[in-house]
Amino acid sequence: MRELFDEAAGQSRPDPEEAVRRTTRGPRRNRFYTHAGVVEGPGGFAVTLDGKPVRTPSGRALAAPNREIADAIAAEWEAQQEFINPLTMPMTRFANSVIDAVVERVSAVTDDVAKYLGSDLLFYRAGHPEALVAREAAHWDPIVFWAADALGAHFMLAEGIVHVSQPAPAIAAARAALPNDPWSIAAVHVVTTLTGSALLALALLRGVLDADQVWNAAHVDEDWNIEQWGVDEEVAARRRARLVDFRAAAGIIRALKPA
Repeated sequence: MRELFDEAAGQSRPDPEEAVRRTTRGPRRNRFYTHAGVVEGPGGFAVTLDGKPVRTPSGRALAAPNREIADAIAAEWEAQQEFINPLTMPMTRFANSVIDAVVERVSAVTDDVAKYLGSDLLFYRAGHPEALVAREAAHWDPIVFWAADALGAHFMLAEGIVHVSQPAPAIAAARAALPNDPWSIAAVHVVTTLTGSALLALALLRGVLDADQVWNAAHVDEDWNIEQWGVDEEVAARRRARLVDFRAAAGIIRALKPA
């Protein structure tokens, strides 16, 4: 899962596989419980193991803001076999990050997301070949136009990778659309950093695109290269690891949407 504490502190983030390796070094932990459950309380919906509350790495109670998210976390614990494998528990890792690293630093996480609005993936376009130019436009133009129409954020596009300074009013308008509750901004942060686009994260948050559309839009160039040159297995493995965390964050966003 995205190491939100490191990001808020200005440290670089390891790729998802390395993040998981850090949590699994040393002896594997046996499954020590019979049943995972959920209990509603004043702090939200707490996840329990044999009736005892699960704790985050800092010792805080692992509690979700609604039952859907808590049930998903409990299901990860319930699905563990002889050994507990954090790689198969993205919702749990997400919850740990939110509770330990985001709840008390929402503004810092929001600032980190807003930085992407100055150099968003969607702003930098290929100049050739024509088929790739057209594919980028098909996936990205609707979101850029939506940001202008719905958010009042009028961004500038560029060809190539030379940095183009974005208008401060556009950045401010898009930043104002970011959520201010810790779970939502954490999910938006994960989507932003995994896709390279705060605009795609906002489009997912607002229901303009679904999760599959966002993921596909974020990988237009990579998919084009795969079509031309074939699959690089190392790159594909990293992408699969990122997708696990992306789907967890997208699930959080979906679960937090008002009925």
